[in-house]
Amino acid sequence: MGKVAFVFPGQGAQAVGMGHDVYENVAASREVFDIANRVLEYSLSDLIFNGPENLLKQTANTQPALLTTSYALYKAFEEKGIRPDFVAGHSLGEYSALVVAGVMKFEEAVAVVRKRGQFMEEAVPNGEGAMAAVLGADRVNLGALCDDITAYTAPVEMANVNCPGQIVISGSTAGVQAVVERGKEIGAKRVIPLEVSGPFHSTLMKPAAERLEAALSELDLRDTDIQVVSNVSARPEQSAERIRELLIEQVCSPVLWEDSVQYMIEQGVDTFIEIGSGTVLAGLIKKIDRSVKVVSINSLEAIQAFEG
Repeated sequence: MGKVAFVFPGQGAQAVGMGHDVYENVAASREVFDIANRVLEYSLSDLIFNGPENLLKQTANTQPALLTTSYALYKAFEEKGIRPDFVAGHSLGEYSALVVAGVMKFEEAVAVVRKRGQFMEEAVPNGEGAMAAVLGADRVNLGALCDDITAYTAPVEMANVNCPGQIVISGSTAGVQAVVERGKEIGAKRVIPLEVSGPFHSTLMKPAAERLEAALSELDLRDTDIQVVSNVSARPEQSAERIRELLIEQVCSPVLWEDSVQYMIEQGVDTFIEIGSGTVLAGLIKKIDRSVKVVSINSLEAIQAFEG
């Protein structure tokens, strides 16, 4: 068997009821939800298991909810005894990866991602920012179009480079709208506006990055011997101080997911284990390289069925 990477999903993967089966059946997983409730001083688990969905979709709730579910599923999966060679997460999912790698404690992470969600929600007044998925466009051409629109119309930039032919853009409402209108010029098949509460991973998130820097400066992060592939650098990072800097940058920088996955494959990873709600990352990884094995650990059933 080649090398193994654990990967963790970000915003958009949430679903009411996620993680309930491990909460009910695995003591270590239940403890994760209980810790989150205690740290946040409200019943996050009740919101995750019972909704309502519109409340779970609020960024300040979604972020701790996904982290908690991913880590609870990880705790249930841990008894399989697999140690990853690499860990990575998509945007918010990077925090799940850092908890698993021992860079931060779960208690610290769940508190800081709740703040991160609030900071991101509050960074740009409602209606002034937007995001959209661009399908079928070349990355270089899309980058050039964004630069052109930013120079002459309004700010817009690439936010998530997910897989070939799927890139998310982010910026001012006018800037994103201009890409919607002009996408055909660069061969985009479709540009689909996303339901989000702000222009994440764009330079408009600067106010959130500054507030996050203050929150992260209070945490005692630790170096790790597991290679954490960063969204910002698409390279493995192991130094606590470097990771802290990159987490601040990450709020305003594009998530280089395609590059991160390609890097891990080049380093010999042939098995990706997605731990958390849904199958979003499994879908992206398959579009990056069909030959690798991808398993989604998103339920107790999936854990029981898993054979290394």
